Amino acid sequence: MNIQLRKKPIALALLAGLALAGTTSAMAQSGDAFSSTSPYLFGDWGGARTRLADEGITFNLGYGSEAAHNFSGGTDHLTRYTDQWVLGAGFDLQKLWGWHDATFNIIVTDRNGRNLGDDAHIGNNMLIQEVYGRGQTWHLTELSYAQKYFDGKLDWKIGRLTVGGDFAAFSCDFQNLTFCGAQPGNLVGNYWVNWPTSQWASRLKFNTGDTSYIMLGAYQVNPKYVDDNYARHHGLDPDFPSGTLGWLIPLEFGWTPSVNGLPGSYKFGVWDSTAGGDDVYEDLDHHPKGLTHQPALSRDNAYGAYINFEQQVSGEAGGRGTSLFLNATQTDRYTAATDRQISLGMKYHDPFGRPQDFIGFAVGATHNNERYYKSYVQANGSSYNPSSRTYVGNGYEYVSELFYSWAPIASVQFRPNLQYVMHPGGTTRNSNAFVLGLKTQIAF
Repeated sequence: MNIQLRKKPIALALLAGLALAGTTSAMAQSGDAFSSTSPYLFGDWGGARTRLADEGITFNLGYGSEAAHNFSGGTDHLTRYTDQWVLGAGFDLQKLWGWHDATFNIIVTDRNGRNLGDDAHIGNNMLIQEVYGRGQTWHLTELSYAQKYFDGKLDWKIGRLTVGGDFAAFSCDFQNLTFCGAQPGNLVGNYWVNWPTSQWASRLKFNTGDTSYIMLGAYQVNPKYVDDNYARHHGLDPDFPSGTLGWLIPLEFGWTPSVNGLPGSYKFGVWDSTAGGDDVYEDLDHHPKGLTHQPALSRDNAYGAYINFEQQVSGEAGGRGTSLFLNATQTDRYTAATDRQISLGMKYHDPFGRPQDFIGFAVGATHNNERYYKSYVQANGSSYNPSSRTYVGNGYEYVSELFYSWAPIASVQFRPNLQYVMHPGGTTRNSNAFVLGLKTQIAF
């Protein structure tokens, strides 16, 4: 169907909008460009962005970077920089084509840079620069169709999705991965795939009341999605790759109450992966594989549970005040090398009368599976890993981070941070690391 303006093909509308986004003359004419209050650095594109939004087309164009320097820890004191570009668009199909309560979204990302933890041989389990990883290349991060039914009580989404975009969803204000995004993906990232990598999936969300819901999903488990080499060659491919092992099935119960007039979010979740996985300790005959050097016992399922609590406890709802959060995840001890993580923190918005600024502080701990550690030592004769020049541990890695988020204008945020990583990799044999970081975010 060839219909003008209000019903133009989605691909053509996206290309036209992105071309407009790069037109500097249009930007220069906009009074909102580089405004202290506009959420976009280039403003309203001379009014074009608002007109497109009225027609049902919105854009997500951004850049984020993370720099980090270790003053202690590791074998070398280094500075490393990594970044990410985001190009996305959303389409309200009711406005465009008259499809009631239907939307289409596409997001692609491009990652670049290097990882301080690896280059300095710190031995940390959780990334010091969370934006690093999953192949420093282009990714198809989302390609989805969403439809609501029964006056919004039932919400269905299908397409290429990130698990953490819906389940155990959490903000990424901190720079250390311990406090960023959906926590289960930090532990079992071989099948729970967070941003920027997507999987073919579908999820259903049923709103059981004004402040409660139940959500169920099914996500394709395929090793190619977490293969950096595959991502470099096929990161933007929307195909259905061969080699699927099973499906990740998460179930979440959510409650979003108002406590003393202040917003809260409480999530309880469990998951099961029908793809299973290799046992980290036993071989096919249930003997220690580190001693027998035989193939690992294959487990039929991999599973776990999580909680994600966040509550504003002071100030004005959604404005100045303090919010607290608690995230905790436990995986099965048969297939996961890191089997549990807990983090606790706070954010204070509008310090010093600056409503766009906020302060964050958090502490967290990630535990190495003792079964995995024991098998590694049996197989290698020691806990030392010569390839990474670090040691493998069987205890907790402890992380703390403090940041101040400064927004000179609403579309730009500079977030200097201090991180301290104690017992990197869950062992005292790796030196503690003190890190100075800078996280930058720009919305175009």
